[in-house]
Amino acid sequence: MPSKQPLGIELVKRKIVSGEDIEKALKYQETHRSRKIGDILYILKAAEPNILAQNVGEILGKKAVYLDINKIKIEPTDYIPFDIMKKNKAIPFAVESGKIKIAFADIANNDANIKSIKMLMLNKGLVVDVYIAFQTNVEEFLDKYDEKNTQQDIEEMSGNETTTEIVDNIIKLAIEKRASDIHIEPQSDSVRVRYRIDGELFVMTNIPKERQAQLIGRLKAISNMHQEITESQDGRILLYPDYNIRVSSQKNIYGEKFVLRLLKKNSNIKNIFELGYPYDEEQLEKTINKRNCLTIIAAPTGEGKTTTLYSFLDYLKSDNINITTIEDPVEIRIPGLNQIEVEKNSTFSDNLRTILRQDPDVILVGEIRDKETAEIAIQAGQTGHYVLSTIHTIDAVEVLTRLRKIGVSDYDIASTVATTISQRLVRKLCPKCRRERDFDKREIDFIKKIGEKYGIEFNLKDAKTYDAVGCDYCNGSGYYDRIALFEVLSITEELKEMIMAGKSSIEVRKKALEQDYRPLLIDGINKAIAGITNFDELNRKLLIYNQ
Repeated sequence: MPSKQPLGIELVKRKIVSGEDIEKALKYQETHRSRKIGDILYILKAAEPNILAQNVGEILGKKAVYLDINKIKIEPTDYIPFDIMKKNKAIPFAVESGKIKIAFADIANNDANIKSIKMLMLNKGLVVDVYIAFQTNVEEFLDKYDEKNTQQDIEEMSGNETTTEIVDNIIKLAIEKRASDIHIEPQSDSVRVRYRIDGELFVMTNIPKERQAQLIGRLKAISNMHQEITESQDGRILLYPDYNIRVSSQKNIYGEKFVLRLLKKNSNIKNIFELGYPYDEEQLEKTINKRNCLTIIAAPTGEGKTTTLYSFLDYLKSDNINITTIEDPVEIRIPGLNQIEVEKNSTFSDNLRTILRQDPDVILVGEIRDKETAEIAIQAGQTGHYVLSTIHTIDAVEVLTRLRKIGVSDYDIASTVATTISQRLVRKLCPKCRRERDFDKREIDFIKKIGEKYGIEFNLKDAKTYDAVGCDYCNGSGYYDRIALFEVLSITEELKEMIMAGKSSIEVRKKALEQDYRPLLIDGINKAIAGITNFDELNRKLLIYNQ
């Protein structure tokens, strides 16, 4: 039976630990608030670990285990990929009669992760037998296992492969895995290689430290960088026919780190609706098919702003429209467009002045970074052109604040900015392994709360959601590819008057919500209800439960 007394008191009653041990544990907890008393007693070595685990389990009414080498009866990664073990702090340690025993570091606040692991095991025909284990014990095991994997990777990579072959294999595997970036990072005892796939970083391999100098030399050679310079450099790899690979180097305490951005040449531009644009074509026409104005897309770095701009241009392009872009750099070449790359000794504003003499109809300015670029872009909009650009802000309304901060007048903002769009990328559920379930009470309550807040009735009739499970197709993550969440702010006459009057973004937002503006979260909920993504992913990206 679960105890009605605190865990510490029960352990003292059982003479497993002393009152002095509990006092020390409580003192330790003052500076380690995320640690529970049982885990702290384990850290402080207040009792023999097996006995402590057994008694904690009995007191809490749970199965408990202390993990040591003798308890691990299976190869854990034969059942759960290491990245998923690490993410969920879950370690499989035995299989008996169709049941797999899995130790979890924290089951009190781990329902979603336990469900995810259970579904992953069901796909393998196994039922999960849940055990609790001390958090530190689980973390120690994961660290040891990571070291073991690292050593295996090092041994595999230290065979007869030449440095040229190693670099080539790293890049080719990244292309095969759909990676957007490769991180090659010198560590104290090896060189770690990580891939960014669908926005998340995964460790792929480790290379022996003694190969580091050769590896760096090869990367610099194929990137056209100076071999003798160890400070930051930029380069480009053009050895792979379908890819333009941008390379950046940065010195750190263990050597030079390299990040390779993989950009596919002449890749098909996705239709704006494929990207996740939530409105119909009529609304899209009102948003971007304009003249004498400016449309700005806002989002942090890496949230797909440029991809959305390309989709807009692809939608707009025709033989009787002159479209010119200024980019740093040109990431995707689009037939029919005049694309200009900002050179080292020039700026966006320098190129924009020249472009205005080239009779453009539509101008794309890669990014508004300063007052000068903003003012020329606005001037272009005021003189008959349609200008598209991006800016770094958290949402569509805060674009106004950002423009004010870099020195653009309220008059210029109100008279020229027609639409601001904010977006975030969320991962789509893997179609091969996602597991259907009903929305739980927390999710239903949240949907209703947001519906009441914004006056929206979400269609929950027969609605189902899905848990991310993980399979070979999605590299064990449970997600495959990404989709954008959008919010669109149309600057109406009322909003123009408020901007001209110097009203704050808070006041503008309030008025916009009375019109047709809806924040990113609304699109996110709709995409979760549609089964494209789920609430775990929305919470990861938007921290929805803090709303």
